[in-house]
Amino acid sequence: MDLDRYKINSVPPTVYYIPSFITSEEESLILKNVYSVPKPKWTCLSNRRLQDYGGVPHEKGMIPEKIPSWLELIMNKIDQFHLFGDKKVNQVLVNEYLPGQGIMPHSDGPLFYPTIATITCGSHTVLEFSKNDEKREKICDLMLESCSLVIIKDDMYSKYLHSISERVEDKISDCVNIDNNYNNCRIDTSDVLKRSTRVSLTIRSVHKVLKIKLW
Repeated sequence: MDLDRYKINSVPPTVYYIPSFITSEEESLILKNVYSVPKPKWTCLSNRRLQDYGGVPHEKGMIPEKIPSWLELIMNKIDQFHLFGDKKVNQVLVNEYLPGQGIMPHSDGPLFYPTIATITCGSHTVLEFSKNDEKREKICDLMLESCSLVIIKDDMYSKYLHSISERVEDKISDCVNIDNNYNNCRIDTSDVLKRSTRVSLTIRSVHKVLKIKLW
C-alpha cells in the first residue's frame, strides 16, 4: 500500500488517513475479542475504560507481556508500513468511548517512538489537534470512520496535542479529510453524526523494554 496517496497535505506534517483499512469482518473479530476478556483486564477511568497489551509503558522500561494472536495479526499488518524505524510494534492500547466520552488534549510523549497508528472500530469520532500552549488554538479536525487507520508522526506527534471532545454527536463539515480537496472519507460533509460506542486500537513502539517477561 502506498502511504503517500493517503497523506493529508493541508495540515502540519505528518498525518495519513486510510478509510476501510480493516474489513467489517476484521472489525467484528476485534470487537468480539475486546469484549470477551475477563473484567479485571479493563482499567476504568473517569471518562473511558481501557486495556493494555504488550505491557504498561514506564520510564524505567516496559515489562513485556504476551500478546494474543488476534492482536498480533493487526500488529503485523501495521508493521508492513515500517513506521517505527528498525523497531516493530510492541504495545497496543485499547480504549472504549461511550457516547459523550472523550479524552483531554495530550501528547503521547517520549516513552514511544514518535509515531502513532490508530484503528477505529464501532463508531466514528472526530480527532482534534491544537497548539501545545495555554491558548490551545485549534489546528484542525480529523474525521475517523469505523474500520479506518490514522497515522500521526513528525511535528504532528511532537509539537501538537490531540484530543476528542466529550459530546454525543459531531458536525463534521470542518474535518480536513472530507473537504473538496481531500475526499478519502465516505461521509457527506453536511451530515451531523450521532456517536455510538467506539473502540480504538492505538498501536505503538515502546523504546525501553526490560528483559524480564511475564510468561
